[in-house]
Amino acid sequence: MFKPLSIFLGWRYVRSQHGNGFSAFISASSTIGIALGVTVLIVVLSAMNGFERELSQKLLSIVPHVELVSVNQPIKDWPESINKVQNELAVMAAAPVIKMTGMLQHGLKLKAVEVRGVDAELEMQVSSITDYIIAGKWQALAGTEKNNGVIILGSGVAKKLSVALGDKIQLLLPPPEGTGDVKQVFSAPITRHVEVVGIFKFGGTIDETLAYIPLSLASDVMDYKVGETQSIRLKVNDVFSAPKIARQVAYNFDHYVYINNWTRTQGHLFNDIQLVRMVMFIVLVLVIGVASFNIVSTLIMAVNERQGDIAILKTMGASSKTIMLAFIAQGLVNGVVGSLLGGLCGVYLALNLTSIISAIEQLMGITFLSGDVYFINYLPSVLHTSDVYSTILTAMFMSLLATLYPAWRATKIEPAQILGQQ
Repeated sequence: MFKPLSIFLGWRYVRSQHGNGFSAFISASSTIGIALGVTVLIVVLSAMNGFERELSQKLLSIVPHVELVSVNQPIKDWPESINKVQNELAVMAAAPVIKMTGMLQHGLKLKAVEVRGVDAELEMQVSSITDYIIAGKWQALAGTEKNNGVIILGSGVAKKLSVALGDKIQLLLPPPEGTGDVKQVFSAPITRHVEVVGIFKFGGTIDETLAYIPLSLASDVMDYKVGETQSIRLKVNDVFSAPKIARQVAYNFDHYVYINNWTRTQGHLFNDIQLVRMVMFIVLVLVIGVASFNIVSTLIMAVNERQGDIAILKTMGASSKTIMLAFIAQGLVNGVVGSLLGGLCGVYLALNLTSIISAIEQLMGITFLSGDVYFINYLPSVLHTSDVYSTILTAMFMSLLATLYPAWRATKIEPAQILGQQ
């Protein structure tokens, strides 16, 4: 079978290298170093992909993608406004919302919360809050009289106030803004007695700060007329294009509004993920580079040991290109083996990362990600084939670079000088 001379020589040198203990050790260490670097890089990139997925699919299922908030006057006839914004191709759903900051009181306990007045049916189209209800029913917000108020709390708020389903609590809200009269500024808060009809557990700080009330109750507190709302919440088809979509929708909106999107409130999480991805990629590529340049030591020793062979090959008519390619092939064996071995290990670990970390947590009795602090309580992982290909190709390319100088040095050996010394 046809086999190029350079590849044949390179493979023979690799096989004969196993007899030399020190050279074999250096060669093995470079292969293992490359494999470890490739493995860790694939696992880290998969973990970052997992956090991105959880950010877009879980956290942003509760956090508004886009909000159009009225500046001075409330938005008139919100059903018509919602129909208009839903004509935009990028908008999947829309719902009215009234946001207020208030206090909840139960006995002697107080808790500051963000209160959202929502339409129960429309809110289900823009939010997946119903998936996180652990007590009661979300539909309890619908069809209630404004004087018979109800509320749905986060589990952290319920724990702080020591309340359960069916308990009565007091909702304290600031009066609506008026003309700036000093008497109104220092007036007593508006008080409403509400019943806890639901508790949700999402994770992170949202459970500690959020509560839902019917839109009718919020409108009564804000002194809005029928059909008026403070803002309209949008669910878009591409969360990472939310700023662009928000500007486009607001441009065609016939009301003076502030434009808010999730990148202003939760964008730091996405930026942190991208920053960690970039830093870890640079660090681990440098690790692969250090491991790859062990190949330089291996090949330089090989060249010094094979000076006689090189001289004989040159006298027999072997070209410098053939000799250079032979040593490049010898060095690339370490890079290719290490890259492929690391790729296989990285793919296996990335596919099973969540279960592996869970097993370690159970074995050691510790928790790496607490659901009370973060919006998830497990380490997610999403493997992209593009990350695997780019990592393996990067490792192979750096291995190729490491072989060039020693292989070039082999071509500079003078046969007469070497053979004359033997």
